[in-house]
Amino acid sequence: MRIDSNPTICPKCGNEQRGGDSCAACGIIFAKFRRRQEPASIITLDHSNDGRAYLPWLRGVQLLALLSLGALIVSCQHKDELPQAGLYDPAYLADPVQSATAEPPFRIEAGEQRYLIKPIQDYRLQGVVVSFHDADSWWDIYHHASWQDYLNTRDICVIWGGNITSGVYQAMTFENTTWTCWASWPDAHSGARFSMLQLSNNHLLTENPYINEQIKSAEIGDQVYLEGHLAAYANLQNGFTRGTSTRRDDTGNGACETIYVNRFEIVRKANRGWRLGYSITKAVLIVSLILLPILLLKTPVDNRH
Repeated sequence: MRIDSNPTICPKCGNEQRGGDSCAACGIIFAKFRRRQEPASIITLDHSNDGRAYLPWLRGVQLLALLSLGALIVSCQHKDELPQAGLYDPAYLADPVQSATAEPPFRIEAGEQRYLIKPIQDYRLQGVVVSFHDADSWWDIYHHASWQDYLNTRDICVIWGGNITSGVYQAMTFENTTWTCWASWPDAHSGARFSMLQLSNNHLLTENPYINEQIKSAEIGDQVYLEGHLAAYANLQNGFTRGTSTRRDDTGNGACETIYVNRFEIVRKANRGWRLGYSITKAVLIVSLILLPILLLKTPVDNRH
């Protein structure tokens, strides 16, 4: 006969006995009792680790959000800086060229409005964009709401010639409002070096989606080239009209060039690195801000510190 030297202890009532598959005191079967206990212990173990598993992800996303926010601020400050004159192609810095046109008046449609275009002169402009205004800006209450003008999609303020080659523009600030371009300089010396005859604010007209996309892709500091007509135009449905300047030395109301654009080209793109960095960091920040509340909900409060 085999004699067990180690007694069996019942896991339910604690009874000690020599061998056997069941407890002599309470009658439970040892194997079945243990199987019933195993799932509960496994579930408890997994549940206790749920919050801790997300903690490294939460901390990583928090750090990523802070870093991307800092990088976004820095890139935003630099992406619209005016580069040094050496970036630009001198072949595309000449004065505008205009001449008599043979183009007769014509009608077009844009934004469900009908317009009459009256070409006045053929026109070619090249230079550097120093500021712009989009007609669909949320704060513009005139172009769409008041005038029903869906033809003038963007205004661009452009400088050329000695204003670029002298580098004086880098000490200046430029700003577009609804229909005006403002130039300011820090001192009299800079003002004396800058020529207002080599600056123009241009109301750009097009109903062509491709040309409009090209115009809208131009940013501050970009060197551009465009061809078209200096033109007057009218909305035939509400009577709104606008003319154009034909000279660079006029000032005040009506001194801007209104151009029906047939061709628009970006010759040199400025600040590519900063603009790419701005786009990337903005996307990363948005993703981080989406992930943060999700991870905060999954990570218990006592595990976040």
